[in-house]
Amino acid sequence: MRKPTFKQRFQYWFDNYMSKGPIAMIGGLAVVSIVIILIAAAIISIGGIATDGNDVPSFGEAAWISLMRAMDAGNVSGDSDISLRFVTFIVTLSGIFILSALIGVLSNGLESRIEQLRKGRSLILENDHTLILGWTPQIFTIISEIVTANESRKSGAVIVVLADQDKVEMEDAIRERIPEWKNTRIICRSGSPMDMTDLEIASPHTARSIIVLSDGTDPDTHVIKAVLAITNNPNRHEKPYHIVTQIRDPQNMDVIKLLSENDNVQPILTTDLIARVVAQTSRQSGLSVVYTELMDFGGDEIYFKREPNLSGKTFGEALLAYETSTLMGIRKADGSIMMNPPMDTRIQSSDEIFAIAEDDDKINLSNLSRIPLEDSLILKNGKTSKPKTERGLILGWNRSGATIIRELDNYVAKGSELIVVSNIDNLGQQIQGAVGKLKNQKLKVMEGDIRDRALLNKLEVTEFDHVIVLAYSHLDVQEADAITLVTLLHLRDIAEKDETPFSIISEMLNLRNRELAEAAKVDDFIVSEHLISLMLAQLSENPALMDVFTDLFDPEGAEVYLKPIGDYVATDHPLNFYTVTEAARRRGETPIGYRLMSESHNAEKAYGVHTNPNKAEKVIFKPEDKLIVISEG
Repeated sequence: MRKPTFKQRFQYWFDNYMSKGPIAMIGGLAVVSIVIILIAAAIISIGGIATDGNDVPSFGEAAWISLMRAMDAGNVSGDSDISLRFVTFIVTLSGIFILSALIGVLSNGLESRIEQLRKGRSLILENDHTLILGWTPQIFTIISEIVTANESRKSGAVIVVLADQDKVEMEDAIRERIPEWKNTRIICRSGSPMDMTDLEIASPHTARSIIVLSDGTDPDTHVIKAVLAITNNPNRHEKPYHIVTQIRDPQNMDVIKLLSENDNVQPILTTDLIARVVAQTSRQSGLSVVYTELMDFGGDEIYFKREPNLSGKTFGEALLAYETSTLMGIRKADGSIMMNPPMDTRIQSSDEIFAIAEDDDKINLSNLSRIPLEDSLILKNGKTSKPKTERGLILGWNRSGATIIRELDNYVAKGSELIVVSNIDNLGQQIQGAVGKLKNQKLKVMEGDIRDRALLNKLEVTEFDHVIVLAYSHLDVQEADAITLVTLLHLRDIAEKDETPFSIISEMLNLRNRELAEAAKVDDFIVSEHLISLMLAQLSENPALMDVFTDLFDPEGAEVYLKPIGDYVATDHPLNFYTVTEAARRRGETPIGYRLMSESHNAEKAYGVHTNPNKAEKVIFKPEDKLIVISEG
């Protein structure tokens, strides 16, 4: 084998040295400059070249003269000795070359650094921040809610976003959709949430909460890998991580539970939750607004508080102990939730109450010596309105459909009817296998194009109590939402031309399409992952709410109902909410608000929904108004 030549060795060494970056280049130029200056100084000093004063300078003085000529080419014009001119001219030419090269290196280094910053690859040095992993349309709702939640933090707050997107594009999109950040700083970084190296950029080990968005073509796999990258990280801390995420396939919940053994991983089962919300909101006008009011940070929220003064008192007594807060239930010392417990349940000193309030520091006992009840206005033998048979119509189909049918069967009166219309082959057999035997409603399956106006007219949709439009999950998201949108427009047109009220509950897969199709009617509610986004934001701020939400949406436990207020108190008389609370308490129900039907078309007044009302304020209720209660049925 032939040995490399000196030229080849030098070239190889030079290439390796230059590849070390701008610092190495600057160091090399500095060394070259020093060598040239020292050589010139030696020639001037040792060679006896006189300067303008006709004296031969010392070596140090000669080095200074050479340095000045290298830095400023104009100094050469002042040299009179021909030998000195020659030496300083060479030094000046070298200085010009070195200075030009230095400017080029600095310029390239600065440009490279700016490009690196633009790529969002620099390390985050934050503590107690909220970390969001992934990029979906949900992120705008989540960030907006967290910004609102952090308004009360005097020291401000930080949200860090790590996603496989361009940093500048993410920042521009967030500023466009959320112009007001208030006292929150938002930092974006580019990288894969599933890559441990990229994950370190966002400093997950110092975050107070982590939200993992379900991104990509296989969202559950994305979530599982991202959670693994956090929990199995060699740099992880010993304390449990607080991770909030969402899962679409119920089978993947077991995997998430395995990852939750040492950490607090809270997954929301999206399909089941949306199905339950669809079933519940389709039957109760205004329930969608109640859920939104409880979930967002814009108004009153749910807080936990330990109240020693309630120790030994019953839950029924505690319901009347607050004027500006509304109790929902008790959290026991072991963490278990009792939503709307029996009224004679004793509150222990180790228990916490959870209530709807403006802020956690606003949950204060009223300490009234006498509760201002108007007992004469409470209906002593108030009869509960008998449930009526209902007719429901489901247009379209996806895997949430079977859950919706089962949920509806638990709520509707015996003898109700449900019709499903879809263009999916053999859907009837699929439904029968997935749903099983129904006890309260008769099911009929038809085939047809739900966008066909003639078909909708033939079905006589105005004769139904509620219509549910489901997005086809086997189609592309945009195509499925387009079908839903066309169907929705036909239904809205039919509803406007008919005096018979029927609710329209539709499902949008894409949040942007939801905004496009948004309606100004409370009975025309669009279910999407907007509600999931609100829950993710709430859980990231308060993980204890997971059990509350689970109980709230669980058909086996207590749920939210809107019932005729005329079943509880006398209408057309001014009365306070203390009296209404007492009327509900006597029935074993927890009241959390009311709905005035005179405001049902006013979006600015939340369609008449008033949660956590001041119990001392008097209201004149009409027979058609509703009381919002938490009860077993």
